[in-house]
Amino acid sequence: MKEAAELFADCKLTDKQREIINIAGKVGREKIAPRAASIDRDARNPMENYADLQACGIHVMCVPERFGGLGHDYTTYLMVASELGRHCGSTALSFNMHASTTLWIGNLLDKLDLNDDQRRELEACRTIHYRRIVEEGALYAQTFSEGNMAASGKTPFGTLAKRVSGGWLLNGKKIFASLSGAATHYGILCTEDKDEQRREDTLYIAVPTDAEGFSVSGDWDPLGMRGTVSRDLQMKDVFVPNEAQIMPRGTYHLAAKHIPHMFLTLCGTYVGIAQGAYDFTVQYLRGEIPGFQGTKARQHPAKQYAVAEMHIKLEQIRSLFIRSIQEVQVNPPKAVRMRAYSTQYTVMEGAVDICRLAVRTCGGRGMLKTFPLERMYRDARCGSLMFPWTAELCLDRLGRETLYEKGESDD
Repeated sequence: MKEAAELFADCKLTDKQREIINIAGKVGREKIAPRAASIDRDARNPMENYADLQACGIHVMCVPERFGGLGHDYTTYLMVASELGRHCGSTALSFNMHASTTLWIGNLLDKLDLNDDQRRELEACRTIHYRRIVEEGALYAQTFSEGNMAASGKTPFGTLAKRVSGGWLLNGKKIFASLSGAATHYGILCTEDKDEQRREDTLYIAVPTDAEGFSVSGDWDPLGMRGTVSRDLQMKDVFVPNEAQIMPRGTYHLAAKHIPHMFLTLCGTYVGIAQGAYDFTVQYLRGEIPGFQGTKARQHPAKQYAVAEMHIKLEQIRSLFIRSIQEVQVNPPKAVRMRAYSTQYTVMEGAVDICRLAVRTCGGRGMLKTFPLERMYRDARCGSLMFPWTAELCLDRLGRETLYEKGESDD
């Protein structure tokens, strides 16, 4: 199995990048991977994994250095996310909600041309939330889904925030909220409650887990990504003070509109799952899995062809992924935006295909829970369903933007 940073050797990594990627590989191999099966079986939050990520610095890797973090950027985080996904998809995907929040208010919002008032407000937001993360070890969830089209950006969020004296009053429901029961704070994407509700008035507000009127409900027994514990959140007249805003008013909409790559962060987990399935298959066929040294089957042409096919698919996935995560920018040209959609689709569907081939190639044992392949397959199958860029939405945007230039219609 290659060392973590070796997988990104073509990216001309700095020493700082190489160090954090290899840290992710070490904690992934030694601590996170051995727990993955039990976390999946019990469908529980991997609290010990979050503690390990905090202890090794990954918890604050995207917090700017001046706030006490490690100051890593979007591209570096996606490489780290891939390495975590290689060892436990659920841990990587749920932790992404926290890491993305630190990126949104740091590395990504810095790219926008904000006015002076927005900059001042952003600085105040950062000071509060970064301090909480760095000094108190706070873990932030990130909630999109409501069972409507809001998560895909087509309608305002149904969860409403009403302006009241000293802060906001939140009412609504979120579904598939990863980190449920584990997060110390829930980043609630909601709409300011006005006479006319608009996407431009989206707010991103932190609700502490012990807030009055806030509750976590619902069962959690899914096909895959069981350790994300993505239950329902209910808010009934939940009051939060003004300083609970994670992003200045109006800036979430600006970021979503002008920096589409902010929604590509889920990809890292699934690139990692694909890599993990490929690694295991190669090791298994070479007889390098402990307890199965006598199972060498690499001499069979059918096995060699299958591994070759997996290798090609993995190269396709990784090539698109690596290119796209280095293209994050404000108002990317059409080709770059289209490549981001293509990357999301290729990664999510390709990871499933690689896991499918892995199970088939390793044979009957591949279906056993003593091996990680059946878990990886189930986890991979969930990727295409995830907002805001599901497989169908990616195809829709790619098809429409290929055939229509901006402003064109058939009317």
